Amino acid sequence: MTRPKPEPVQVIKQRRDAALHALVNGVPYIQFLGVEFDRRGDELTAILPYADKLIGNPILPALHGGGTAAFLEITAIIELAWAALWEDMEAGRLDPATLHPSHLPRLPKTIDFTVDYLRSGLPRDAYARARINRSGRRYASVHVEAWQDNRSRLFAQATGHFLMPERGA
Repeated sequence: MTRPKPEPVQVIKQRRDAALHALVNGVPYIQFLGVEFDRRGDELTAILPYADKLIGNPILPALHGGGTAAFLEITAIIELAWAALWEDMEAGRLDPATLHPSHLPRLPKTIDFTVDYLRSGLPRDAYARARINRSGRRYASVHVEAWQDNRSRLFAQATGHFLMPERGA
């Protein structure tokens, strides 16, 4: 018995990138803030490119706290949704070619979200990564860390709890 020839790595990468692109483009607020995602395997890094509209205190200048919180919450929600999509793609239950913003799986809903502002966000690009602490059928807990120039020097972190959508809904 012969095994089928594996797909080329580039085809797999394109399929995964297309799925992430469809997921991110399905949320208009992500486009409004300009948040982008860099994918390396199953790991996502959110990027908030600097824009003048993100400044909350022009005297300092510092990033707006609401923009920072939104950036962290977006990172957590996309990480949860991406983890579910990744699992479905790798198991063959989802064809990324059929993903379109109108046919995307529902996103997790925020139950609560606590942000710790550790220092002022400077007028430059920001980065964030989320770590899923627990994810079950109904509930998930996520921790997010954001930094600018130095990953070990966080400017904000957050913990959120989310209601997970029903599978297949």
